[in-house]
Amino acid sequence: MKNFTFFTNKKYISIIWIVIAIFSAIKQFSAGRLNNYLIFKNVFWHTINKTSLYAEYPTEYLDHNHYGPVFSLFIAPFALMPDWLGVIFWNAFNAAVLVWAISKLPLQTQKINLILWLCVNEFVTANLGFQFNPIMTSIIVLSYVFIVTEKDFWAAFCIVLGTFIKLYGVVGLAFFFFSKKKKKFIFSLAIWAVVLFVLPMLISSPEFIVNSYQEWFERLVVKNSANASLDSMQDISFMGLFRRILAMPNLSNTPFLLFGLVLFGLPYLRFSMYKNEKFRLLLLASVLIFTVIFSSGSESPTYIIAFVGVALWFVVQTRPISKFNLGLFIFAFILTSLSPTDLMPKYLQNNYIEPYALKALPCVFVWFKIVYEMMTLKEEETLIEA
Repeated sequence: MKNFTFFTNKKYISIIWIVIAIFSAIKQFSAGRLNNYLIFKNVFWHTINKTSLYAEYPTEYLDHNHYGPVFSLFIAPFALMPDWLGVIFWNAFNAAVLVWAISKLPLQTQKINLILWLCVNEFVTANLGFQFNPIMTSIIVLSYVFIVTEKDFWAAFCIVLGTFIKLYGVVGLAFFFFSKKKKKFIFSLAIWAVVLFVLPMLISSPEFIVNSYQEWFERLVVKNSANASLDSMQDISFMGLFRRILAMPNLSNTPFLLFGLVLFGLPYLRFSMYKNEKFRLLLLASVLIFTVIFSSGSESPTYIIAFVGVALWFVVQTRPISKFNLGLFIFAFILTSLSPTDLMPKYLQNNYIEPYALKALPCVFVWFKIVYEMMTLKEEETLIEA
């Protein structure tokens, strides 16, 4: 009974997440694999020194920075620490914020715990790379939570912060129609947009920050073009599946995005369902998955965002769960979550999963199923907390 309690107590699960995060940081730091963290911390120092945030710095790190200027303040507390300490606190912070955000969902504790267990492996994948994606997941989830709990001011903060850091945060606007204080919400968005645009100027200069936003846009355009290739570690997306399977690297994103946006928007026509909690949670799951599978910048560690959506969809299913939905979730857990691990045969990883971006495939299927469920959900069907 005590062992059972250990695995079902949110406090213990939270501790496990943080311990995993710290262990991952120590492991990667010891092996000298902290390139992403070096990119992150130098956003702060380059802002201080007014040197380009988006130029190459081969003596400091590989690749480019792709985060907005306000990230300089977000990463500041960690950048001021020695690297060995900064990586530990950064990973622990990622864990704590995501656990807290998921815990705020209007679900029974058992379902919250189940989401945390189901997502722990995907979290490890992101954490080993010192990724920002767990926090981005938290930002999207909290945007939803704050809107449905009528804390529009803080919902607006999350949306603008996420957008100004990595653009993904803009998807929080998908929850706009659930707001009961839409004028306040819009006003709050405007306030936070001004504040977060200006704030980095306090450690730099207005001219440098304005120029940095222009550079950022240019850098993202270049990155988007580079993502769409047959051998990229990114583009693990709906479009990437077709590009790689058809061996057509120049296949345009546009028809896929238009198709996705039409399907994504269809459930909004069901106005009477906006007050249905299950419908709203399914929309949150849809947003989390959509953000990833329709982005050519998605890579394996990005899937912590999508897999929280998959887990959320699974836990809100009416019991008993249909064999189809159970099989679909198992398919997603094996091919999406376990595919980068040693549990997946290297032969399959190297010859099928990575070359054809198959990590995205189950999430695409789940997303289609979510859209179908939102379109067919009955008004009297509510979230049953057993």
